[in-house]
Amino acid sequence: AYVEAVAGLRSGRHVMVFSDGVPVADEVALKREAAERGRLVMGPDCGTTILGGVGLGFANVVVPGPVSLVAASGTGAQQVCALLDGAGIGVRHVVGVGGRDLSAAVGGASTLAALALLDDDPDTEVIAVVSKPPDPDVAEAVAKAAAACRAPVVLALVGPGRPTLTDACAALAEAVGAPFPEPRSWAPETPTAPRNGTVLGLFSGGTDAAEARAVLGPGPTVLDLGDDELTAGRPHPMIEPALVAERLAAAAAADGPGVVLLDVVLGHGAHPDPAGVLAPAVREAVAAGVAAVVALVGTAGDPQGLDAQAATLTAAGAAVHRSNARAAALAAALAAGGSPP
Repeated sequence: AYVEAVAGLRSGRHVMVFSDGVPVADEVALKREAAERGRLVMGPDCGTTILGGVGLGFANVVVPGPVSLVAASGTGAQQVCALLDGAGIGVRHVVGVGGRDLSAAVGGASTLAALALLDDDPDTEVIAVVSKPPDPDVAEAVAKAAAACRAPVVLALVGPGRPTLTDACAALAEAVGAPFPEPRSWAPETPTAPRNGTVLGLFSGGTDAAEARAVLGPGPTVLDLGDDELTAGRPHPMIEPALVAERLAAAAAADGPGVVLLDVVLGHGAHPDPAGVLAPAVREAVAAGVAAVVALVGTAGDPQGLDAQAATLTAAGAAVHRSNARAAALAAALAAGGSPP
């Protein structure tokens, strides 16, 4: 991947590196070379990019609009696209930069370059920077660069004490002068009373998992099943959700949690019917006294069908939210024995 990316840069092209497993030293070297050549490296481990409406990797179907994203996060970018879609706000570009870009080692190299490029784009009215928890010093540098931009910049940097991605989308809507209605949710016909007060998170997206941890607080186990270590030699759970279904079935069979929280991510590149794969395990969990709460990340135009996926999951007994933060808050409330927020 490194050799091919260098060749692309030296031929004058911007480069997207979908590959994971690229050593961080190689990432730093790639981005240094890109800076010297006035080019942009998206990645490594860049799962999602949308350029002028054309999706690369895991990408949702978006309508054209005034918002562009710089994303050191794949599913975080998809969550923002999905929530903006629900508010009727379109997206122009999603520039993925790789999940390590805002680490201390990489220093936000591609994020800063992408901010400058998007700020020069006259059709971009507002920019968001989306990331899983960043290095504090790098986050400060990004905030300083954002403050100098022509376009308003919303920092959607997930982590404890920070606004959720849903909050960030409300700020983006305000910046473009559009309303931001409460994200849609679907309730099961018969709510499940959890058998105990513990929560287990089973996520295919690392940023979804990080946001859930921040909302849930200390205590619950939240697993990122799409982590590079867990996908070595096997499909990513967005491609093969049976991996999540197996974990969910095991949790239901054991003397395990009372609430299971999971994300289901739609769009190009993802499984054609993830809800259909997960529904039997959800039904089994609900029958065992486990409340299932799903963050359904997708847009109205996604090939899986947003409403159809929600209907399959609610028919199996799950509560479904378009907002990952709202889903996590519901899971916490159910575990505490309270009413949904």
